[in-house]
Amino acid sequence: MRVIVVTGMPGAGKEEFLAAGRATGVPFVRMGDLVREFYSGRSPVDRTLSMGEFAGKERERQGADIWARRALERMRDGPNIVDGCRSMDEVRAFRGLGDTVIVAVHAPPPVRYKRLVKRAREDMPHSVEEFEARDARELSWGVGEVIALSDLMIDNSGSLEDFRRRSAGLVGSLR
Repeated sequence: MRVIVVTGMPGAGKEEFLAAGRATGVPFVRMGDLVREFYSGRSPVDRTLSMGEFAGKERERQGADIWARRALERMRDGPNIVDGCRSMDEVRAFRGLGDTVIVAVHAPPPVRYKRLVKRAREDMPHSVEEFEARDARELSWGVGEVIALSDLMIDNSGSLEDFRRRSAGLVGSLR
């Protein structure tokens, strides 16, 4: 089974890359959705944790690849896109299935910050300092290593239309 692992810093454009995959019919799993799902059903012990803190705590308790293992449970036969891989431990879990390619989506920090604020999700940063703290947390989990060791990198600092076109082409070539 081919697994297309998508990684990148928050706000880089992973969701837009996923949309390109969805348009070609490739099934996908968002690791962030899994975090949100498990966070909503968290135990009373974890009620004071933010979503990011909860994700990190689960890695400590269940193993560094817990979110990848949970994603694997949701994958179907054929090619799959997995969004939000943050560590080489997670990459190794996916590589256990066979043919795995890592695609890193990149955008500069000022661009990512504006996008995160604009999308106004529950986990959006309320200040540059909060944004930088989130980046630091993501990097502490190992996302920088996954990005550095990616097989392919796609830049998302230009227009949305251009990124969508290039993403569709890349997904098509990876199917």
